[in-house]
Amino acid sequence: MCIDAFINDFNPKPKYKAAYVFFTDYCPDELFDKMKKSCAKHIKVCKEINISFLPLEAQVFSCDNAEAFKSIYTPNSQDRDQTLETIADQIVTLCATLDEYPGVRFKKYTVSLLLLTSHLAELVDNKLARHYELDDNSKKKGKTQAQLLIVDRALDPVSPILHELTYQAMAFDLISIKDNAYEYDADGSKKEALLTEEDELWVKLRHMHIAEVISIGGLSQLMKKMPAFRKQLTQKNVHLSLAEDLMSHYQKNVEKLCKAEQDLAVGADAEGQKVKDPMRTLLPVLLHPHDTTDKIRAVLLYIFSLNGTTAENLNKLIQHVKIEYERGYILNWEHLGVPILSTPSMFSFRKQSRRDRSDEETFKVSRWTPIIKDVMEDAVENKLEVKDWPYQSECPSAWNGSRAVSARQKHKGSSPDDLRSGSRLVLFVLGGVTYSEMRCAYEVTHANKSCEVIIGSTHILTPRSLLEDIYKLGRQPMESFTIEEDKP
Repeated sequence: MCIDAFINDFNPKPKYKAAYVFFTDYCPDELFDKMKKSCAKHIKVCKEINISFLPLEAQVFSCDNAEAFKSIYTPNSQDRDQTLETIADQIVTLCATLDEYPGVRFKKYTVSLLLLTSHLAELVDNKLARHYELDDNSKKKGKTQAQLLIVDRALDPVSPILHELTYQAMAFDLISIKDNAYEYDADGSKKEALLTEEDELWVKLRHMHIAEVISIGGLSQLMKKMPAFRKQLTQKNVHLSLAEDLMSHYQKNVEKLCKAEQDLAVGADAEGQKVKDPMRTLLPVLLHPHDTTDKIRAVLLYIFSLNGTTAENLNKLIQHVKIEYERGYILNWEHLGVPILSTPSMFSFRKQSRRDRSDEETFKVSRWTPIIKDVMEDAVENKLEVKDWPYQSECPSAWNGSRAVSARQKHKGSSPDDLRSGSRLVLFVLGGVTYSEMRCAYEVTHANKSCEVIIGSTHILTPRSLLEDIYKLGRQPMESFTIEEDKP
């Protein structure tokens, strides 16, 4: 439609002396040919600028396609293939923008209903090959080849469900924040603050544990290190207000949930003793007057800890939580390939082996580490097993250093020295990425100076948004049901 309208501007008589044409995505060959035949002599510049993704943070990007979740995971979806095609195009434009031609790998599951990761990896690899047939400059630069790992939401169903207690993840879980806008009271009136990379204090605080953030002394010390100290006082007030809001939620309700959630997720208590009876851990949560959402989250963690439960036990849990008519919040996880009922067909589902983190210092209510951090660290250290993480095409040579540039502009104060020298690892999570997983990309990058980790997904999710998406899988529009909001 746009191309036709453009061509019509030059027929029969040109409306302009010349045209400068920029495509934000790939333009198919047939459309290029159509322009070439119709108005080539009037086109001064024609270029693809590859911006069909959103650079949300320095090391985070999004396809901005939350609807992809439904298209991909709905049983018998009619538009799954087209959705994967679109996502593959977006990933290729990211790689082109980063000037990378990565080796593509994907997570291989012993049980997979849809073979989503291998299908997307094949699409991306083919589209990358076609792109660099036309522009193979990156191959000639002698730079280290990046790696692109493709996973889906089945890799780690636990992290999106847990109550995460780092600042950014906690805020988007417990507070109603839309389009990064946080509303707060100041001087008797409502004010709004944007939680973006323009807020330097937010960038410094977002990955810290709430226990560290609430220290006013610590906050003041951070402020003193920042330029234009007086101008930052407003930011300080914003974050004092947000931290107080979060602590209010934590003390009112979340604190009682965290110990049980962590014990179920980790499989051991804070002293390292194995949880022998997960039901005993779950029961106090079910008996307490927590809201329905929190009980559903706890039940899911219980089921995940067992790698599925019996139909009889599941029915009792559903009745206890009083979601007999909304059991899709739990049952529909099987559409993602996550075991809910322990049937013989699920016996071969193998849990991800975990790295030993017993020596790491953690808060007792924050002992869980997202599985994707293990993946990142194993990839950086070349420890990923090929049988579990096959290469879509050829195995790339060992990493030996290249110039890494963020998917988003650095802060104004950044110097050339801020650009990381080394290889680049890109992870794409099909079906949504959590704020805790985003944090892991920064942590691994900081710990490994030779490698920058970038993470992206179809969209950014919160526990509540994921539960709603799960519930709607396979349902007709008129069958929708929403858990009551209890946020301020």
